[in-house]
Amino acid sequence: MLSIAAAQGAADGSRPDASPWLPVTLPDDWAKRWPDYSGTVWYRIDWQRQCPGAQAGPVGLTLESVVMAGEIFINDELIWRDPHLTEPLSRSWNMPRYWRLPEALLHDGVNTLWVRVVGLWQQTPGMGPVHLGGSRAMQALQEDLWWTNRTLYVLNLIVSGVLGALFFCIWIVRREQTTYGWYALMALFWVLFVANVLATDPWPFASTLMAARANAMALVLYAACFCLFIWRFGEQSLPRTERALWIVSAAMLAMLAFTPDAALPHALSAGVLGSAAIFLGNCLQFSWHAWRTRQPEHGMLAACLLIIFAVSIHDLLLMMKLIGPGPTYTSVSSIVVTLFMSAILGMRHARNVRRIERFNHELADGIAQARTELADTLEREHALAMSNTRLQERLQIAHDLHDGLGGSLVRMMAMVEQAKAPLQGQQFLSMLKLLRDDLRQTIDSGSSADVKVPATPLEWAAPLRHRFVQLFDELDLASSWQFPPQWVTPPTPLQCLALTRLVEEALTNVVKHSRARRVQLQLLQPAPGELRLRIEDNGAGFDVAAVRQAGVSVGMRSMHARIARVNGMLEVSSAPGQTVLTAVLQIRPVAPQSV
Repeated sequence: MLSIAAAQGAADGSRPDASPWLPVTLPDDWAKRWPDYSGTVWYRIDWQRQCPGAQAGPVGLTLESVVMAGEIFINDELIWRDPHLTEPLSRSWNMPRYWRLPEALLHDGVNTLWVRVVGLWQQTPGMGPVHLGGSRAMQALQEDLWWTNRTLYVLNLIVSGVLGALFFCIWIVRREQTTYGWYALMALFWVLFVANVLATDPWPFASTLMAARANAMALVLYAACFCLFIWRFGEQSLPRTERALWIVSAAMLAMLAFTPDAALPHALSAGVLGSAAIFLGNCLQFSWHAWRTRQPEHGMLAACLLIIFAVSIHDLLLMMKLIGPGPTYTSVSSIVVTLFMSAILGMRHARNVRRIERFNHELADGIAQARTELADTLEREHALAMSNTRLQERLQIAHDLHDGLGGSLVRMMAMVEQAKAPLQGQQFLSMLKLLRDDLRQTIDSGSSADVKVPATPLEWAAPLRHRFVQLFDELDLASSWQFPPQWVTPPTPLQCLALTRLVEEALTNVVKHSRARRVQLQLLQPAPGELRLRIEDNGAGFDVAAVRQAGVSVGMRSMHARIARVNGMLEVSSAPGQTVLTAVLQIRPVAPQSV
């Protein structure tokens, strides 16, 4: 290269003729030379192909960057042009390009490379280094630059996007794990920032400065979410610090959004440096927290953050031109650290899953033990229930024998005692058959709900009347039986059986104890849902309260128990010359059956 010069372009962007050409050194930032100038600057690079030590062969051209858009001419012949040379401008500032120069366009002597650059003074406009040489060497150089400036950032974008989506899904399933949610949000803003760095097309922004504002705002939000992710991971409770973080972040976002274009470079610098300060300060803070907690996961994450801290300091000083030119390491370190941080999160998630699995096993063991204990308890309760059932059955049998067979025995004994002549064998046989019939009735229908209800009250009372009237006649005891011709609402089989046993026990007591000369039995249905049985005699009577308190009357307890079991109530009143027993049953109407 013989010389490199720059001059401002004409108003229409064409190549200047009269403007003074100033010698420059690449890379060049024309804002230092022409402050507040936005527009077109032309760069003229004169170079000679035949130079000492040069090898014969095709010539290659590698251009590292153009800030923001441009076009290139070789000896007045256009070889490349950005799609957008007016606002919004194309973005070639991070796009290394390579051309193999056609032999037809080159001269034997001095050749001129014309580069038109269109930029804005707020965006450090200018041109990066230019390399001329053998085509293979220039192509290899361009591939190295492409790997550093493009491919590594694309890989970073892909890795961050995939891991962010993965941890977002984990957070959706388990909302209480806010660490994963903040990591996903942090990854989102980092992806937006990197995508804006890689973008060459101005879409969707209406201007270059709008894209710059959006990029800086994404960086601010990334730094804020990074802090929240770190604090949640370290289980730190910093409510005042979080409040201050969001206040500062909101102030920086408002500054970037509303700062006028004339002061935008200062706002962009403040936004980038402020985000960097928050980011780096949090790296150091968490390292101190990890040293205090001594937890392995905290220590591993702190090691990652210290690597990021060192790389960020180096690249920040390089960007501010406080140290000499050199390669940046953010693109490489960010991929490694992102993978490492994701591995740490994955380890924590795996540990949580194992903890849940252990809890599930413990819960399953506890449930199995509880089931065993419950089975034992149910078995004991079943045994108790069976024993109670047997006792109830025995008690029921005792009541049935007392009320049924016992009454028959009393009647037989009364007949024998009152007989005026010794009974014949046929009479004893008749008594034994009657006792057999009573025992069979007790066995067959003692408490069965399948007993058929007689069609009318008269049919129900006929067997009872037949048994006792014969005995009453022999004892010279007058009896009166009053029954309705039909059931208004028929009782249930159990209620019918309970009334039968009640009548047997009551009339047997009249024969045994009352010394009555008259007994009256009356069955009434004053309402469709009520059945009333009344038995009255004119005997000697007894003290009802004393008998209940003494608890010596099996018959009295049996009558009350039977009536209570069939949803009824029994009242007994007695005085000399009158004893009244009243049983009231509640009867449910039978639902009509559909055909």
